[in-house]
Amino acid sequence: MIDIKSVIKVITIILSILDIFFILPIIVGIYYHETIFRFVLFEFFLIILTIAILYRLRKHKIVLKIKGAIVVTNLTWIMLGVVGAIPYMLYTSVDFSSGFFEAISGFTTTGATVFSNIEIIPRMVLFFRSMTHWLGGMGIIILGVGLLSFINPTGSITLFKAESTGITIDKFAPKIKDTALMLWGIYIFLTLIDTILLHQFGMDWFDSVNHAFSTISTGGFSTKNDSLGHFQNGAIIWITTIFMVVSGINFLAHLRLIRNDLSGYRSEEVKYYLIIFLSLGLLLSITRISNSDMSIFQSFTHSFFTIASIMTTTGFATVDYGTWGHLAVAIIFIAMLIGGNTGSTAGGVKVIRYIVVIKNLLSEIKRVLHPNAVVSIFIDGKKIKSSLITSVFGFFTLYVFTTIIIMVYLYARGFDEMTSISTALATVGNIGPGFVKTGPVENYGFFLWYDKIVLSFAMIVGRLECYTVFLLLSRLFWKKF
Repeated sequence: MIDIKSVIKVITIILSILDIFFILPIIVGIYYHETIFRFVLFEFFLIILTIAILYRLRKHKIVLKIKGAIVVTNLTWIMLGVVGAIPYMLYTSVDFSSGFFEAISGFTTTGATVFSNIEIIPRMVLFFRSMTHWLGGMGIIILGVGLLSFINPTGSITLFKAESTGITIDKFAPKIKDTALMLWGIYIFLTLIDTILLHQFGMDWFDSVNHAFSTISTGGFSTKNDSLGHFQNGAIIWITTIFMVVSGINFLAHLRLIRNDLSGYRSEEVKYYLIIFLSLGLLLSITRISNSDMSIFQSFTHSFFTIASIMTTTGFATVDYGTWGHLAVAIIFIAMLIGGNTGSTAGGVKVIRYIVVIKNLLSEIKRVLHPNAVVSIFIDGKKIKSSLITSVFGFFTLYVFTTIIIMVYLYARGFDEMTSISTALATVGNIGPGFVKTGPVENYGFFLWYDKIVLSFAMIVGRLECYTVFLLLSRLFWKKF
């Protein structure tokens, strides 16, 4: 049985966290002498709403089991889309479907946009837009976990399981709230360092903060129409490349570094993640050197940046890589299929799942050749349970199934094959840009309102890694509701 009041109370607590952060765009608006009245009114309404609900449920003790946590997680992301759409509707000419799409794209760190001219948007809305990335990067619900633990220590772990991405749950500290808060600590630290470096190498403070928000969250929203290509600065491009790669690594590895423990960086997932990144970056660089008039330095700069951006599902662009030729597009397409590490802000399939699948396939080959042999799968010296292998293959099935549904839907709507395939991968994988009509210099504004809603839910399914959403379609889930 799902406790409806607990579900409402948890969602309202998360909304109250948003209320606090939504004050920041108002401060930005005041600083740049922009019209803040509508945003203040919107913020005032949210605060009154959250206070009213929390007061009404003040005596209700939160009891959140796994079913309730799954419902909370799904409803929270819909709430984020609805609430996040309003500032866009108040300060730009977009309708609800476009605002909902932009908000979901922000909070899921997809980075796909409906805006063709970003630079005419008020700075406080641009800041709000980048902030949705930053909050969604580590997970607005994970932030809630840190606070909810003080209210309901037993309920927060179930919420953490429903929201966190990857094949296993790994805690750095004995208490889940401590792990969540420590993750936010390293997240804030990396954001500050990235901001300072970007400013030192030429960006103003506003652009530095916004791009740091988008980089560390592997989101991809920029304050410029030409994304990072606007700055024409090699140092900025390489700094962003490095921080995208760092943000694609499991954040628990970064936390272990604080205690002089390098074991997180020695994991198989990190090793293969870096090998794949360097290999694809080198291949793309060689392709560009061979088939363009770029210098060697430019080829390496834009190639490694592009692979980092796509592989970590950030979605920044410095040039229109869709025009680089078939071989280059094929290499970039491979990067779209990879993703980052578990426990990182990156989306996509995740490298660890490929490791599990490949090792399982190799073990099956051994079983065929040696039927009586006992073959086990080990990752980082630890034996992998068969239930975990089944879960990984189940994820692949749901991920491919979701991508195919979106791809077929787009193709049936009349879009060409490359647009349909790449857009499906870009939304479900939370990458942002695809190819052709949704390429790096294009936007999603041309889609009709119902297309944007469909693609928004594709982003949510990808962000929650399929299971959390598809469970709602199970009759067993709703049994005894």
